[in-house]
Amino acid sequence: MFRTKRSGLVRRLWRSRAPVEGDGEADRGTHGSSGGCCMGKAAKVAKSNDAGSEAELKALTHSVLKKIKEKQLEVLLQAVESKGGARSPCLLLPSKVDAKVGQQSYSLPMLLYKVFRWPDLRHSSELKRLSCCESYGKINPDLVCCNPHHMSRLCELESPPPPYSRYPMDYLKPPDSPDSGPSSSETGGTTYSAPVGLSDSLALQESGEPAHWCVVAYWEEKTRVGRLYSVQESSLDIFYDLPQGNGFCLGQLCSDNKSQLVQMVRAKIGYGIQLTREPDGVWVYNRSCYPIFIKSATLDNPDSRTLLVHKVFPGFSIKAFDYDKACSLQRPNDHEFTQQPRTGFTVQISFVKGWGQCYTRQFISSCPCWLEVIFNTR
Repeated sequence: MFRTKRSGLVRRLWRSRAPVEGDGEADRGTHGSSGGCCMGKAAKVAKSNDAGSEAELKALTHSVLKKIKEKQLEVLLQAVESKGGARSPCLLLPSKVDAKVGQQSYSLPMLLYKVFRWPDLRHSSELKRLSCCESYGKINPDLVCCNPHHMSRLCELESPPPPYSRYPMDYLKPPDSPDSGPSSSETGGTTYSAPVGLSDSLALQESGEPAHWCVVAYWEEKTRVGRLYSVQESSLDIFYDLPQGNGFCLGQLCSDNKSQLVQMVRAKIGYGIQLTREPDGVWVYNRSCYPIFIKSATLDNPDSRTLLVHKVFPGFSIKAFDYDKACSLQRPNDHEFTQQPRTGFTVQISFVKGWGQCYTRQFISSCPCWLEVIFNTR
């Protein structure tokens, strides 16, 4: 039988669809190798009961894809096969075309998101458009970007910590030694002690360099690897290996750590994360195949004694830093407070392995590979 190029693209796309729960690849890619109780409720993947049969979904998907232009199919295939690792343009398609899967009707964008990213997706309110989307912030009633890798899922937060874990904001005291490395108190989340070499970043403003909105430090357990990375662009990719990566490449850093666990986690960082500064704060998008773990004072009740460590699954985004909330943590009349790097002005991110009360590692300095993002709020 004669097969057209379009049919070949459609078959390749179907083979590259997102695995459903119960598939070994789905379990590995969604849950990674770490568990924990401090995670967003939206990240707890549940099997969809209304997905319809495999045959029905396949027939519907093929029918929809065969109506799309070949150039657009090539764009979609590039995004899907690279799992978002290759830069791909917007896929503008009609938003009002509905498709029925089982007992549910979905718009064309939702159908493509379900087939190629999240089989358990139920509503567009669970999604957040990424800044890489060219149609970001634009309103077009007829066409909408349907590129599944121009979207992320929103990570819901856990409920506030119980009252017994809270105590006054006086716990935010200046560190005794501003040049010390991570200490048990700092890594526990009660105070912040500036990492060695923080003066490197503070000197940038004095040397006439463009203003940076944050600096990033990469750590392996208690050792910082490489210099601080100063960020001027609104979006930064932090990765170990990315097909078309441009940003902070951890794979290029020389590490003397011989730990097998560190080497294993380094290899699992993969596409890593994306930091994006937006009007409402700084968002972190997990581009890797394994969970990441985040702690930030602006994610929780500021009176909490121990800040929660939030688990963010692959494909999910979380607003890791809120400028308004961070400013409310300051005491305007306390000069020493405003001159010191603060817990409220930093975010700690661990790859693959979590820490805190739900894990065997109590402090982030015990994690194999982690980041410290230090924000410039001046």
